[in-house]
Amino acid sequence: MSDADDGRTLPVTPQGWRFLRRHTDARIALGRAGRSLPTTAQLDFAIAHAQARDAVHLAFDIDAIDAALKARGLETLRLRSAAPDRAAYLQRPDLGRRLDKASRAALAGREKREVDLAIVVADGLSALAIHRHALPLIEATLARLDGWRLAPIALVEQGRVAIGDEIGEALGARCVAVLIGERPGLSSPDSLGIYLSWAPRVGLADSARNCISNVRAAGLAIDAAAGKLHQLLADARRLQLTGIGLKDERDDQAAALEAAGDRGNFLLGAP
Repeated sequence: MSDADDGRTLPVTPQGWRFLRRHTDARIALGRAGRSLPTTAQLDFAIAHAQARDAVHLAFDIDAIDAALKARGLETLRLRSAAPDRAAYLQRPDLGRRLDKASRAALAGREKREVDLAIVVADGLSALAIHRHALPLIEATLARLDGWRLAPIALVEQGRVAIGDEIGEALGARCVAVLIGERPGLSSPDSLGIYLSWAPRVGLADSARNCISNVRAAGLAIDAAAGKLHQLLADARRLQLTGIGLKDERDDQAAALEAAGDRGNFLLGAP
């Protein structure tokens, strides 16, 4: 219900295509109350906006992630970007793409050995995404990898995607996979992205990466994301490249729609 300008209470007028809302989290077919959005829709928007802002500013609980990985017998490295704090990170994206001096020194002091894959976990723009999804995604991915030589898992505070190239190069990795919190949307404050680079090095162009996006409960499921990542890793090793030259041949969406039947795709028929 919504209040009219003259104090009368007006009912919500629904929209005829509101059945499409069950196929998406997007704010569509919200109806109207007089000349305005219904109060419920406005409040939902305000809540989603607050959740997105909270996700951006949430501190990365690196201690908990580090402890959980070590409890599973995995070696870790704790690193930081050149951004000294969250404010600098948000205002200077370039600082988030490079390691700070202490982290570079720590990597330089390690014995360099050739490895097939370096996994980098960075808070990015949503530490919430890392807290919820990074650990199960790593477990599901490692369960699929057979015969891959792995670097210690790097945990990076205030990191952006390109920082994985510097880390992968320093660790002598043939390939790097960066798990990072994506920019929150107004229905997805916990979306995780995966960025894959072959032959990582500082200055690598974005066109040389592959991206798997929207890893979350209401998006791409953990198991599906791990399967997609495993396939891309195998193809990258076979072709020795990533980016525009590496195509994802898995049609997960088509398979999901086929399994769901007409109910999964409104284009196939009315509900």
